[in-house]
Amino acid sequence: MTLDTTVRARVDSNLKKEVEEILQEVGLSTSQAITLFLKRIKYEKGIPFELKVPNAITIQAMEEAEQNDGETISFEEFLEESQADAKTL
Repeated sequence: MTLDTTVRARVDSNLKKEVEEILQEVGLSTSQAITLFLKRIKYEKGIPFELKVPNAITIQAMEEAEQNDGETISFEEFLEESQADAKTL
C-alpha cells in the first residue's frame, strides 16, 4: 500500500500526549493507529464501536469520576457485592 495522502486533525495537546504514551506501550505510532482506525471503518462500513448518548445517571457518574467524587468502597466490599450479584444471575 502506497502512503500518498496526509490526514490532519486538530486535537487537545494533553489528549495527544496521553494517547501517544499509550500507543508507544503497544508499539504503534499515531499514524499507524489512525491508519488502523480508518481500516476498521472500511471493514465495518461504519464506526467500529457503538456510539451512544449517555443518560443522566451515566453523565453524573462520569462527572463524579472526573472529580474523584462519589461513593467509594474497599476492594473486599467490592468482591462481596460482586459475589452476591453473581449469585442472583
